[in-house]
Amino acid sequence: MSISLLGTKIGMTQVFTSTGLCIPVTVIKVGPCIITQIKNLHSDGYNAIQIGYSEVGAHLLSKSRLGHLNKTNAPALKYLREYKTNKLEKFYLGQVLKVDHIRIGDKVNVQANTSGKGFAGYHKRHNFSRGPMSHGSKNHRQPGSIGAGTTPGRVFPGKKMAGRMGNSKTTIKNLTVIDINTDKHLMLIKGSIPGKPGAIVSINQK
Repeated sequence: MSISLLGTKIGMTQVFTSTGLCIPVTVIKVGPCIITQIKNLHSDGYNAIQIGYSEVGAHLLSKSRLGHLNKTNAPALKYLREYKTNKLEKFYLGQVLKVDHIRIGDKVNVQANTSGKGFAGYHKRHNFSRGPMSHGSKNHRQPGSIGAGTTPGRVFPGKKMAGRMGNSKTTIKNLTVIDINTDKHLMLIKGSIPGKPGAIVSINQK
């Protein structure tokens, strides 16, 4: 059964196989997640489940969020995420989804926000080359012309310029699950995933 879970990135380390091969892995704390809502084609126009993750104090949530969670007697959950599915009969309200739903060797897609790097210039943000450094050149790290002349007399949307860098949603596909610890809700995934340690990640089993 293909499922989607929420988790927290712990960090990176390395593991060794029985043949002595060193594999870089990312450690993720996955779940436990609680199904807080089930949407179906008749009432909502599509089939999906909503899961909650990371229990917090009730005083940290709005009254509307608490009212929504109280309908299913769910605890105060900080994060809610919705996933489409075609197998609603496999799920029920209040069901707890844990890391044991995923097997070692499975392929997963991991989605998270990349690390934010603040306001960056065009040189660093888009990997542009610099201008000449000699012969009286005064254009070293300047963007140069950004317009297209009198016509159209404006800058086109999407022009690569300086601005906020990072903190964008990114998905890494086809990552292999190396190991699972069901007692501590930990999962080791081969390779790196977006975000800093502590970032919220979405794991989608293929």
